[in-house]
Amino acid sequence: MNTERSLERRARVHAALGDPARLAIVDALSVGDASPGELGRELSLSTNLVAHHVNVLQDAGLIDRTRSEGDRRRTYLRLRPDALAELRLPGLPVGARVVFVCTHNSARSPLAAALWTHRTRRPAASAGTDPAHRVHPRAVRVARRHGLELDPTGTAHATDVVRENDLVIAVCDTAHEHLAAGPTHLRPHLHWSVPDPARIDTAAAFEATYADLEARIGRLGSALDSPPPEGARS
Repeated sequence: MNTERSLERRARVHAALGDPARLAIVDALSVGDASPGELGRELSLSTNLVAHHVNVLQDAGLIDRTRSEGDRRRTYLRLRPDALAELRLPGLPVGARVVFVCTHNSARSPLAAALWTHRTRRPAASAGTDPAHRVHPRAVRVARRHGLELDPTGTAHATDVVRENDLVIAVCDTAHEHLAAGPTHLRPHLHWSVPDPARIDTAAAFEATYADLEARIGRLGSALDSPPPEGARS
């Protein structure tokens, strides 16, 4: 039920921000407080429009009104400190590590683990459902081009790597489907459908895989950097 309430609140916030004028008001208030008149002048909005948009934003829980301590006839608007927290994703079951799994543990999963550790400074590991004897040389090279190091011989089987409290992310379809039918602690919490660059086996394909993983890790890392909304906890 808490999750349902959180979804309702997030939907209300998104709806409130769906108008360009209201989004501009939130942008203005993100760096300082302002009176309705000041907002109207800054954004070239009429008094009636400002009043309407402010009411919508207040009903969505995004802004508060305070009375001036100087001129008591004046009202100031401020963005609630936790207002935009409603837009954050609910928390994920993160334990001590994130474990990235692909089929052969030779490209996607080791690149993802190296990227995750570099991006978040949190521990990560990689594994495969049918591990190869070594990491693909092109994966090693693309990692080095981006300032990361991969152990060319560092492949392992998922059953030997994944622990009970790990957050498991399958970075290929085959691994996801294999693990989803296996023991509970091995089942992926997330699935990233990243194509296997070894099938094309070009430098460009491995660069594309790196870019895909980098973008996904950036989004997930940002979501985990912040606590979930209050209603999402439980």
